[in-house]
Amino acid sequence: MMMFLFTLLLCLVKVKVIISIQLQQQFNKGGKPNVLFLVIDDFRPALGSYGERVHTPNMDQLAAQSIRFTDARAQQAVCAPSRISFLTGRRPDSTLLWDFRSSYWRQSAGNYTTIPQHFKDNGYYTLSAGKVFHHGPCSNNTDDYPYSWSVPCYWPTREHKTSKVCPGPDGKLHAYTMCPVNVTEQPGGTLPDIDSTNYAISALHDLAAVKDEKNLLMHHKGNKPSVINPALHTPFFMAVGYHKPHLPFRYPEEYKSLYPLHTMKMAPNPNYTKDLPPVAWEHWRDVRVGEDIPVQKEKDYYGPMPPKYHLLMRQAYFAATSYIDHEIGRLLSTLEQVGFANNTIIALTGDHGWQLGEHQEWSKYSNYDSATQVPLMFYIPQVTNKRWNHPHRFSLINPLNTITDFNTSCATSGFASDAFAELVDLFPTLSEIAGLTVPPVCPIDTFHTQFCSEGVSLAPVIHNITDTPSKVGIIRWKNASFSQYPRPTFYPSHKTNTPQLPEINIMGYSMHTKDYRYVEWLPFNHTTFAVNWLKPLAVELYSYREDPLEMQNVYNHTAYQNVVKDLARQLRQNWRHALPITHNGTHP
Repeated sequence: MMMFLFTLLLCLVKVKVIISIQLQQQFNKGGKPNVLFLVIDDFRPALGSYGERVHTPNMDQLAAQSIRFTDARAQQAVCAPSRISFLTGRRPDSTLLWDFRSSYWRQSAGNYTTIPQHFKDNGYYTLSAGKVFHHGPCSNNTDDYPYSWSVPCYWPTREHKTSKVCPGPDGKLHAYTMCPVNVTEQPGGTLPDIDSTNYAISALHDLAAVKDEKNLLMHHKGNKPSVINPALHTPFFMAVGYHKPHLPFRYPEEYKSLYPLHTMKMAPNPNYTKDLPPVAWEHWRDVRVGEDIPVQKEKDYYGPMPPKYHLLMRQAYFAATSYIDHEIGRLLSTLEQVGFANNTIIALTGDHGWQLGEHQEWSKYSNYDSATQVPLMFYIPQVTNKRWNHPHRFSLINPLNTITDFNTSCATSGFASDAFAELVDLFPTLSEIAGLTVPPVCPIDTFHTQFCSEGVSLAPVIHNITDTPSKVGIIRWKNASFSQYPRPTFYPSHKTNTPQLPEINIMGYSMHTKDYRYVEWLPFNHTTFAVNWLKPLAVELYSYREDPLEMQNVYNHTAYQNVVKDLARQLRQNWRHALPITHNGTHP
């Protein structure tokens, strides 16, 4: 009963956002705020606060004290390109990274400043736990240390899709896609995301222990940060990246009980898109490799997931999400316990979405809405939670014990905006709300500019939609958002999902407006990086007024000929033409 009353209280609280130009001074008395940046892998907006039937009470508690953007999108639906994009504030065509194997952007594109680097350059102590940068050549095999981080990054034990750690009915271990486990029986008696949380919690305790001392100096010893020579407390920028719900869905088995199979529903649009060009199809090869998925591994690229496994996959994804919700709850409750909840900005997002049976798709690797849309929220203490009247900011809530109708009514708590947001907006937004210099919009010759962004700060939207006085009046906010995806061939093959740079011959550019999504698949030269805009190989058009679930490509329909001409022109003018316009004619 107490938990029910507490959940009801969360849903009744209405948070009104009040932001001033002196945002930093408003909630930190002239000091610099800390920043906690949470990145969740393959994370669509599968949250109760976003209207999804998923048990996520801890993230919903955060959402009820935050600004939620309900139309936020990644610039490419695959891990490494997306993460390098939003961490540098540049789009994939400017980082020259469309795969996750080939290049380190500082060497191949430009010596671009990253979000944590900007905070580090402004006196912040920066540290990373888990998957923040994509590990490997794309981040110099160091997750961009020492440029971005004050100390080497912490990575938990790696897991692989082919690891045989999942118990089967035959009593043996298998490489399953859906993998509920007894954690105590796993290697080391733990899971990677639990280790990342433990590491971040330990770091918070160490930071709190010296926040009023002199000479802070931390180094990482094994799996636990150790404090030596206590020094003057500096603000911190801590990034924590969670691997789940990325494949394989390995999670503590008790979370499966939250989603009985008989309660699971198929995706509302489970059928193959009518008139979809072959180049747009994502054949979810990495799902097929699981020993528990009864489909052909290589050849049957268009075959649907059997209905039984459609439901099992959705069950496993949601169970893994609830597991991560509990880990985030552990971290946020510690943030409050050690005294940082009132002076720490929190940003939470996914690196891209994930397709859960929509259009017969399972995974990412496409330009569909379900592959590019992500949750995005910002918690700003004493600003976004001004009407939060519970004595605790972040009480730890066990998803297994919650009594709630999936917290859908909590969507009215906190504040929500449907303005276009892109992950490249993270850099300028975090800079502005923390009181740092905001990176300007990059010039056309972006490769020779170290400090700039191809996104814009979302702070003016917050001012505008809350009727809060602002020096930046908006005439028009962004009128479109953009994503892209590379392909090696026009027809699906085993290399279609994640082609390496020498294999990329086609680039699909997608533009999302309030009424349409328009896509052109164009010839791409992987040596010169040139795109041939004169000869589209295929075109897609979806009308959100008539077809909000993107079930039919209407590009060839006569009624849309003028729409196609107009959208084709806008796509070629690209993201710069879609930037906001302010009263003084400049971009915020």
